[in-house]
Amino acid sequence: MTDRSVAAARHNEGVTIEVRTARREDDGELARIDAATWTTAVSPAPPPGEQPFFGIRLDPESVLVAQINDQIVGYVALGNSSPLRSRGHVLDVRSIAVDPAHLRKGVGRRLLEEAIEEARRRGAHKLALRVLSTNEPARDLYESCGFVIEGNLRDEYRLEGQYVDDVLMAHPLSTPEPDDAERL
Repeated sequence: MTDRSVAAARHNEGVTIEVRTARREDDGELARIDAATWTTAVSPAPPPGEQPFFGIRLDPESVLVAQINDQIVGYVALGNSSPLRSRGHVLDVRSIAVDPAHLRKGVGRRLLEEAIEEARRRGAHKLALRVLSTNEPARDLYESCGFVIEGNLRDEYRLEGQYVDDVLMAHPLSTPEPDDAERL
């Protein structure tokens, strides 16, 4: 992430949402949000366990956290899902979660807006994500933020006895210069 402590606060219905880069000490609170938000309706992965939030695949610099009144209420994790240089122009939303007590306050939208800006700062050509076809609220939010469906992996998961599609979505960004893909 770029070196910034707090993004400009945005007000939504009287609520001030600040977004900043995560810090190592946010680990416990982010793990709590993960545990509070996990269901098979939103994730094909197993439920979060008693593991630290930050680890081999995720570090604080790759996570933006949303705060209301200095309380962490959500996060979005960004990264490259492929080590291939030829895919270096694509940045991925690896995960996003909002504390259930703070839904419908604009936290998810605010996190996505900051993720889009971060992807632009990094010189990405597009910001991609995957979402379960059954997660209609998330799909609606992504579409309202400018993400478009690029593909659909039919019957990709079997969750609670049902086959579920994995929907590939992306937000087109400015066209990078060829050298920009190397910076991501």
